[in-house]
Amino acid sequence: MGEMAVREEKEQDPRIPRIVSCIRVVPDFPKKGIMFQDITTLLLDPKAFKDTVDLFVERYTGRDICVVAVDQQRAASSEQRAADDALPRSWFLFCMPNLCWFVEVESGLLLLTLTLLLGPHFDVNGYDCEPTAFAESSMLEIAALGFNMIFLNMTGVEARGLIFGPPIALAIGAKFIPLRKPRKLPGEVISENYILEYGTDCLEMHVGAVQPGERALVVDDLIATGGTLCAAISLLERAGAEVVECACVIELPELKGRERLNGKPLYILMESR
Repeated sequence: MGEMAVREEKEQDPRIPRIVSCIRVVPDFPKKGIMFQDITTLLLDPKAFKDTVDLFVERYTGRDICVVAVDQQRAASSEQRAADDALPRSWFLFCMPNLCWFVEVESGLLLLTLTLLLGPHFDVNGYDCEPTAFAESSMLEIAALGFNMIFLNMTGVEARGLIFGPPIALAIGAKFIPLRKPRKLPGEVISENYILEYGTDCLEMHVGAVQPGERALVVDDLIATGGTLCAAISLLERAGAEVVECACVIELPELKGRERLNGKPLYILMESR
């Protein structure tokens, strides 16, 4: 489908206006002059969150995509990164009736497969696996905790792009590969440095996570200068994957990030406001 046809189809889709209305714009964050596109308000609306995931799933179902890769996060200041690295890394679970928080663990993963139904918020930490094992291990973790309750709210720590990748991967039958910042993945990694709209950073991926010839989709919440997506594409192609397309919820067109993708197709749901 051509770019014009895709644009017309999105303009006619009634789900798009709801998604757009749920995204908050925060001026001068994380530094003066930046209009931050805040997706946390989208995640507070389970229907809009599900609609966002569904739009991507509908586009990529049946396209023989084996890999969904997601970068961890946008650049931060050196002080912010140091503070983040100093935080203790362990899972803890705090539950009250109909309320549950899951906080990041450095040594494992608890990712609920209720994502598409309830639109929870989650964090993924260095987890590479096949779709079936991904779903089964998540449910086994829940069963082991002995809970039999309805989760109305779930929160996770750290990255925005990682919110959309796992449910898309599960729905289209692809494996999910997180691309993380340095020293977050426990195994042998390959790295890629890159420049962003307000800093520099590095992405890493586990060696062996991608097999040569696998068709990959790169997912992120937003494209600005395109540095993150370029780094993700480079990592995947160095491992022998074929990057089929990049998919983002939001594009900042004034920063011309799509022009840096060297002709790779880019699918977005909305432009920044």
